[in-house]
Amino acid sequence: MYRYIALAAQVFISPVQAQHAYDSTVPTEAGQSAFAALAEIVEILRQDPHTNWQRVNVPALQLHLVDMEILATEAKARSYVVDGSVRFEVTGGPRVVEALHRMVPAHAPLLDAETGWATEVTAGEQGVTVIVRGETEIISALGFHGLMTIGAHHQEHHLGIATGLLVHH
Repeated sequence: MYRYIALAAQVFISPVQAQHAYDSTVPTEAGQSAFAALAEIVEILRQDPHTNWQRVNVPALQLHLVDMEILATEAKARSYVVDGSVRFEVTGGPRVVEALHRMVPAHAPLLDAETGWATEVTAGEQGVTVIVRGETEIISALGFHGLMTIGAHHQEHHLGIATGLLVHH
C-alpha cells in the first residue's frame, strides 16, 4: 500500500517536490540502458491487446540496441569542414563497421528531414564517410555522434522493430 501512495504522490507533486520525494525503497531503473529499452518495449507489447505475437521480433531490437551501443562507444570519427559541408570519416573494428553500415545510411534521410540539411553516406571497408551540407558550425559542434541522436524517432523505431513492422537497419 505504501508503494502506491508514494507513486501517486510523485505523480501529483511538482518537479521540485518530486526530486525530494524520491523513495529509495522502490526501484526505478530497469538496469543498463539497452535492457531498460527492451523492458519498456516488452511491457508495451504485453499491454497492447492487438500485439501480433507472430510478428514480434525482440531479438532484432536487441541487435539494434547493441549496434547503437557500439556506435556510441566504439566508433571513432574525424571531421573536416570542406566547401560548406562537414565530412566525417567514421571507423572502427569489424563489429563497429557492421553497425555503421546498418545504421548510418538508414539515419541519413531522417537527419535530413529533421534539419533540412543534405546528408550523403558512403560505406567502405573501414567504416563510413558522411558528408553533411548545412549549418557547418552546428554540424561541427554536434559531431558525428551528436548527429546520430537527432530526431525524435528512436522510440517509435524501436517499437516498430520489436513488432516486426520495421526491419532492423
